[in-house]
Amino acid sequence: MNTIWILVGITAIAGVGGTGMGGVIACLFRKDSDKTVSLLLSFAAGVMTSVVCFDLLTEALHPDGAETGVWPVIGGVIVGFAVIALLNALIDRSTNHEVEHIDENHPRTADSLEELTHANHLREHREGRQPRSGLFLAGLVMAAAIALHNVPEGMVIGASFARTADSLLSNRGGLIMALVIGLHNIPEGMAVAVPLISGGMSKVHSVCVTALSGAPTILGAVMGFLIGTISPTALVLSLSFASGAMLYVVFGELLPESILMWKSKLPATFTVLGMLTGLLIIYL
Repeated sequence: MNTIWILVGITAIAGVGGTGMGGVIACLFRKDSDKTVSLLLSFAAGVMTSVVCFDLLTEALHPDGAETGVWPVIGGVIVGFAVIALLNALIDRSTNHEVEHIDENHPRTADSLEELTHANHLREHREGRQPRSGLFLAGLVMAAAIALHNVPEGMVIGASFARTADSLLSNRGGLIMALVIGLHNIPEGMAVAVPLISGGMSKVHSVCVTALSGAPTILGAVMGFLIGTISPTALVLSLSFASGAMLYVVFGELLPESILMWKSKLPATFTVLGMLTGLLIIYL
């Protein structure tokens, strides 16, 4: 029981704390934050790539030193990747109506922090082109979508810790994964809080709602942990699913957003630095 509570505490910091921090940053939003967020996302992507390639997948292929077939691992990766991709497609479909003021020639991906967080809605509202209620509803839709999205991300944390069920705090891979998912949740929290604040909700209440959207991460972590401790086969599948989910987050979300937000060589440099940092933490 103590193990589960430790897992819940770690995941709460990553899920609730990460999105809540995004809400706080949204209250202090600055237009010149693009470069900082771009480098943050790039670094987190690099660390996450190291954890997936040199920790999760390695353990999935050789659980407890034994050999396992490569096909179950590939299958788990594909399923994990597909699940996160599907959830992101649903989020995009739910939130596309929020940006009707962007013309048909504008790219659908975010190329600035304002577009990533839908902060441009505030400007449209001030100019009388967006109803205040629409902004508030957009924030609630985003909160619900992010909450759903956080369940499989929580399963990643739980699966990472399932390898060392007796001593969670000694599992570097699990702790690193919780940290990078927490970093990943910061811009998601901003995307929830900005339209809520613009729609008339107080900053305190907006931060609270934003933080609550990260709570399902805890449910996912407990599910991933319990599934991973059922049997060696379940652990292999759980780790493979987690790897696929994180590969989509890296290559489908973090890197595209970071590069579009700052068209420079530095995001790539910070990605490599993140990978090297991940290696150091895993193997030292």
